Formats: sequence, structure tokens, C-alpha cells
Amino acid sequence: MVKSAPSPIASRKPSKVEGIKENSNFLREPVASEILEETTHFTENAVQLLKFHGSYQQDNRDNRTKGQEKDYQFMLRTKNPGGLVPPQLYLALDKIADEYGNHTLRATTRQGFQLHGILKKNLKTSIATIVNNLGSTLGACGDINRNVMAPPAPFKNRPEYKYAWEYAQNIADLLTAQSGAYYEIWLDGEKAISGEENPEVKAARQRNGNGTIIHDNEEPIYGTHYMPRKFKICVTVPGDNSVDLYSQDLTLVVITNKKGQLEGFNIFAGGGLGRTHGKEETFARLADPIGYVAKDDVYDIVKAIVATQRDYGDRTDRRHARLKYLINDWGVDKFRTQVEEYFGKSIEASKPLPEFKYHDFLGWNEQGDGKLFLGISIDNGRIKDEGSFQLKTALREIVEQFNFSIRLTPNHNLIFYDIEPDSKQAIQDILSRYGVGDDPSKIQPLVRYAMACPALPTCGLAITESERAIPGILERVRALLDKIGLQNEHFVVRMTGCPNGCARPYLAELGFVGSAPESYQLWLGGSPNQTRLAQPYTEKLHHNDLDSFLEPIFVYFKKSRKSKESFGDFCDRVGFDAIREFTATYEPQTANSASKSRHRVNLKAEVYTKLKEVAQNQSKPMTELVSEALEAYFQNLS
Repeated sequence: MVKSAPSPIASRKPSKVEGIKENSNFLREPVASEILEETTHFTENAVQLLKFHGSYQQDNRDNRTKGQEKDYQFMLRTKNPGGLVPPQLYLALDKIADEYGNHTLRATTRQGFQLHGILKKNLKTSIATIVNNLGSTLGACGDINRNVMAPPAPFKNRPEYKYAWEYAQNIADLLTAQSGAYYEIWLDGEKAISGEENPEVKAARQRNGNGTIIHDNEEPIYGTHYMPRKFKICVTVPGDNSVDLYSQDLTLVVITNKKGQLEGFNIFAGGGLGRTHGKEETFARLADPIGYVAKDDVYDIVKAIVATQRDYGDRTDRRHARLKYLINDWGVDKFRTQVEEYFGKSIEASKPLPEFKYHDFLGWNEQGDGKLFLGISIDNGRIKDEGSFQLKTALREIVEQFNFSIRLTPNHNLIFYDIEPDSKQAIQDILSRYGVGDDPSKIQPLVRYAMACPALPTCGLAITESERAIPGILERVRALLDKIGLQNEHFVVRMTGCPNGCARPYLAELGFVGSAPESYQLWLGGSPNQTRLAQPYTEKLHHNDLDSFLEPIFVYFKKSRKSKESFGDFCDRVGFDAIREFTATYEPQTANSASKSRHRVNLKAEVYTKLKEVAQNQSKPMTELVSEALEAYFQNLS
């Protein structure tokens, strides 16, 4: 059972980060001063503010040497509303990765790019290059609205997709930080040339409503302290859950009439996945339906929801600061009432919606205007050249030759679009030459639908491996399924190196969440379409025990599933008590399974207790320790 600890915000001391924001002169100091210093890293206060500028200070733990300074380097994250990456920007990022980074690009689960391995001395040049090539890192991290997501599919004959792209961009613009700090620090005050801002968006930002604007402030929407924590938004269309809409602080669902004209938006709020091990007051939560607003009111409702979180979110306990906790504490009705005060009118009842489905849009597709789009699968989002697999080179060559824009997907893949049919063969030839496939049916399904966060060695929050571990984990899961006769079965697997949930494991059918070195908390029962939360099944599973632990669960699934029932739906239907009851009496299948005999050895209680203690301390299975001890004993006998 989740618990939350509401208490009067005004009577509690703000967190240290609130003071750092207050004293920063709107995100300027001490970043502006420290970027001029010839040091390898920033101070703690600057690191907190650096996030607003789109960068995390990291330490490559693979290169740690006792007694020496940490291997400081920086991750840069781009902000690309709706996942749009113009060709000029992509080529600039590709070049930065080679000149200043670790020679790879990482497509994120929020439709941006990450660059890893950048040194402090190259940070300013890298950010300036991104901005001068039609990109930005402003607000990609920090206590502010993050990248606004949208379905990446470029359907030209389905206007709702066009509206999702349009409003993802407009809402991103509406909530962009207005402080001049970003351009002062990284471009010496030179604001990059860009298109004229949408007049509707500009007017909406300045419109007061009923307290949504803070007057005479450099940040009219955010104020001096910005948001209590990060704020995540997506815009999607009915039925399309490529964006994991229930995981967002705020989701807008496009509602059109029978002629395809935009009428308004359904509103969902209060989703979020970050949590902390051992802290029951932190939890993953699905967004709740809030209601419906007409299209002319969409910017005002966004501001009203942001203002409610800005003014009532917890600024004392950062673990309790996301919008999901405010809604959990208040309840949806109280939250809606407060939003309506800022909004100035009642929120209408939600419009009916179809069931949401997951889509990845991989492979070749018609986009509805005679042209094609191509979704390319990227394992864990890592764009790299490795041996005969030259994905980075292939993508660069395609962009250089055809000048395509890219849409990054919420599942760290990418889409080329507006492709003339007579260019298809040339693109296939490039991909083939560099060992890159374009047929999703040839991707092992467990791999196709899996995601993992970067984790070690660079993420400072990582407890254990994720991106580097998941290929081996998926191979073992596949072998286990094959062994027990589930050769055609697959499901959604997601893995993170810590409980923050960046790869959204709490919505997976099988989720691995780092809980100790080489060990994971195991979550089961999410929906194949990511519309239901998984639940924690076991707190600490060492990767060596994975096969023996999962085998009885998969066997029970095989024996007791309903026709065409997915693994996640099965686990949710039968419940964990039934799964545990089955596994407790399960006997593994062996070569001599026909006799149904197993070798058993009785141990004294005190020996068993000691064995279990040593196994836990060494993170090894008890059977492995017993085997090692007996082998050593027999060697001594001989």
C-alpha cells in the first residue's frame, strides 16, 4: 500500500535546492562564473542549476582510480518537442559526438538526444553549436517543463496527428524558460535566429487568468523558484499510447469532429514513475482523467495546472514534490477545483475515448500523401558504429544525401519521413551496406519491445547495470521461453539501473529495477499497451538466479493462461499469491524428468541458516556455494 505524507507546505522549511534557485538570479549564477574557470567540474550549487541548461555532471565509474580525481564528464540532452530533429541539427550532433563526446548518440525515451562524455572545457562550444543549428538543450532537465512528447508517426491523412505535433510545439514554447541566462552563458548573449513566435502562444503566456501569472518577474509562469520538481507533458491522439500517456504529469488527447477539425482536448494529470527503494511514501502512479476543454482554452488550462503545481507542490521534500503526490494527497476532485479557480471556469466532462494501444511505427509505412516513412529500430537508443554494424555512419549518410528530418520515438527509435517512393531502394542499399536492417519482422520481438536506461558507468544514480546488461538478460529469457515450449511468446521488458524509472519499467509486463549491485527488483503484471501499472514481485533478484527464478513463473503462465492472453495480463489476473503458490511446489524439468526424481540432501537447520547468510552476503545462489564447497572437498580427498 502506498503512503503519502502531506503536511502544510508554508510551515515547512524549503529544501536546499529551493535556496539555490532563489539565489541564482534566474539560473545565471554560479554557472556563469564557473564556466569561465579552468576546472574539470562545477560546484554542487552550479550542478543543480546546470540541469536547467540541459546538462548533468557525471563521473565515468569505469575509469575510477583510487586516490585520483573523478573522471568528470558531462551529458548533454536536447529538447525536441514531438521528437523533431531537423537534418542540420542531426549532422551537428553527430559531429559533436565525434569531436567532443564518446562517438555515440543516445536517443532518449522522451524523444530527445543525449550526448555523453563531453568535458567541461568543451561544454560551451557544444551547446552553442546545438543552438546555432536549430536545436536547444534549455529545459531538457531541471525543475521545469521537460520535452513535450507526441506520437512520432507522420500520417498526413490523419489530421489528429498533425494537431498533436502542432500543440506539442506550442505548449513547449508556452512553457519555455524566459530568463536570458541560457543565451548569455552559452552564446554570449546572442539569441539564435528563429521563426517568429506564435502570436497565440505569446498572448497566452502574458494573459493573467486568475493568478497563473507572476507579474514583474523575469519568469511570468514559473517565478523565482521555478517548479517544485520536473514537469512532464505529452500530447497524443485517441488510441495511440506510443507516448506512455499515463506516466506523464499532464497529457492532452486531441479531440476532433467527424470532419477532422480540432475541437478540444481531454486532460489527464498526475502520472509519474520515479520512486525510492525502501520509501513507501514514494511510488509510481498512473495519471487520472481530469476532464475536457475546448481548443481555445488549451493554453489557459495548461497554465492553470502548472500554476497549481507551482503554488501547492511540495518544496520541502523533493521525494514528495511531483504533481502525482499533490493529486494523491488532495484527490482528483479537490485538484480539479483548484485548477478551475486558476482557469476561471468549469472543466467539462471527458469525451469518450477508444482503448489505447502501443505502436512503434517501425519499418516502411505509407504516410497518406503518396510518400513513405521508415521507422528504424535502435537497440536501447544507442547510435554507434561497432564492427560490421555501422548505424551511426548509415544514418549520417542518409541525412547528408536526402536532407531528411527525423522524428525520434518515445521508445528510443527514429523515423525518416517524407520519403519519395523512388528513393526507397537507395535508402535500403545504404542501410544494407552498413549492416542495418529495415524489416522489423526480423527483429527478435523481445528485443523490439524492450527498453533500458543508460545506467552504469556514467549515470550517478545507477545502482547496477542496465543498457549493458539487457542484451544478455533478453537472451536468457528467450532461451528459457524456448526451453519450456513458449517459442513464439514475447512481452514488454524494461530495465533501469535505479528506481527512478527512466525507461518506464513500472509499465512493463516484466520490469527489472536495479536494487543492488548485479541485482534487480522484479515487477510483473503491466499491460502490453502500457495502460496498467506493474507491481513489485520480489525485492532483490541476483542476475545469476534469473533463470531458476523465472522458470516456474513462465511454466505456470503456459499451463494456466487463457487463449491469447499476454504474460502481463496473466500475472495481473491470477495474482501474485497464486504465482507464489505454484512456484513453491514447482520441480524444475531435467533430463530425467520422466522419473520425476530430484536429488535431495538434508541440512541441519544451523548449517542451512549459515549457508543462506553467506549466499546473501556474496550475492550467490546457495546451490552454487554448496557445489563449490563439495568440489573443493572432493579434490582434497583425492
